[in-house]
Amino acid sequence: MKHLIHIAIIGILAYFTGSAAHLQAQTYPFELPKLPYAYSALEPVVDAATMEIHYSKHHAAYVKNLNAALKGSKDERYTLDELMLYAGEFEEVIKNNAGGHYNHSLFWNILGLNSPFSAQSEVGKAVIATFGSVDSLNKLLYKAGSTRFGSGWAWLYVTPEKKLAVCSSPNQDNPIMDVSPNRGVPVLGIDVWEHAYYLKYQNKRTDYLTAILTAVNWEAVNKNYTEALVSPLLKTIEKETWTELSNFHEVMAGTFHPSEEGDLKPIRERSGEFLEKAKALQAGKIPASFNTPEIRKSIDDLVKGAGELNQMVAKKASDKALAKKLTELHDVFHTIQGLCRH
Repeated sequence: MKHLIHIAIIGILAYFTGSAAHLQAQTYPFELPKLPYAYSALEPVVDAATMEIHYSKHHAAYVKNLNAALKGSKDERYTLDELMLYAGEFEEVIKNNAGGHYNHSLFWNILGLNSPFSAQSEVGKAVIATFGSVDSLNKLLYKAGSTRFGSGWAWLYVTPEKKLAVCSSPNQDNPIMDVSPNRGVPVLGIDVWEHAYYLKYQNKRTDYLTAILTAVNWEAVNKNYTEALVSPLLKTIEKETWTELSNFHEVMAGTFHPSEEGDLKPIRERSGEFLEKAKALQAGKIPASFNTPEIRKSIDDLVKGAGELNQMVAKKASDKALAKKLTELHDVFHTIQGLCRH
């Protein structure tokens, strides 16, 4: 597995109490969160029988299967957000069940019959600024859910640029995952698996979507939204989608780590590429959260040092000298990248 980025989750409770941030901090063994209302609380939109089966059978199975897949493995140490951030690095059984646990926990939290949309809330202001009205947003969510082929989800999420956007995802994927083409932190999710609606609506997914969009707990969505804006998770996704940084990281990892074992052949062969990727990092757009004087200076230092390293390779410098220079540049790189976890 490639290096995973270390994430510091600050100020988060140990157990899920309703918000997305609390959920993400969970670690093995994972637990089924308490349903915040009675099975019948959402009738007539969601019937009690569907709610009971959906929660106590389907969601419970995701938690059970996730724990079983993690038990005794090195992956036990990861938080739920890490399992999703790097979903493509884990076995499918872990990805699918981690997603199922997160997605359903968020879903229960954003449902309710007595918390209407407020244009004066923070998320309300953002909805109107982005989509024009809540009706326009609902049309997009309806389209995302109704056109999702097979099983999946419709999402309202915060992008790395801190904007609201709508997308859908297959199966138990979500925008947090590195396998998703639409990255960000979900604040509202609608389950469009058949088990979410079949008892009441049969195969009429569109009828279900029309109904479920009237049962959104906008107070909970607003809480999710305000937390997402300041979430370390969103900043991590912002960094993960920084293409030039990822490209440079690949060549840094492919040359520095062999040098730690005394193998300088990779950097001798790739010093030109090393310099090219450093220049691309300098020329590319820096994400807003990372566009600071300190990081811009580090990138400039990285380009200068990469040029010097490339000249050293051309002049056939000793392995010791190359290793020393590469180590210096590795330290500079991590003032931009942050810590890596093996």
